[in-house]
Amino acid sequence: QVQLVESGGGLVQAGGSLTLSCAASGRTFSSYAIGWFRQAPGKEREFVAAVSWSGGITYYKDSVKGRFTISRVNAKNTVYLQMNSLKPEATAVYYCAAGSNSRYGVTYYPRTSDDFGSWGQGTQVTVSS
Repeated sequence: QVQLVESGGGLVQAGGSLTLSCAASGRTFSSYAIGWFRQAPGKEREFVAAVSWSGGITYYKDSVKGRFTISRVNAKNTVYLQMNSLKPEATAVYYCAAGSNSRYGVTYYPRTSDDFGSWGQGTQVTVSS
């Protein structure tokens, strides 16, 4: 198991930028894929982006491609989500979560909530119009 703590949320104007951090405890951090999800009031939690255990593979929700960048520094047990050109609809609680890049012995790229087993407590992002 790995414990995750998000930080970096806040209030920003539309068009602005924020960088979220996901800090992990545990020596096995580098073996996990890490994903970012968000949940807006009254809506279901949705996938935003994920990075493979090595950092070599990244993938995104279509609506954030080209504006958000996920990265990781395994030596620091940290994953980042750089968010640019933020829109009001990005307002939500953002969560990071740990999952596996292997399923039944085959390489797998998790992107649903059920694919991730360890979750942080979340950080609020508010984008004003």
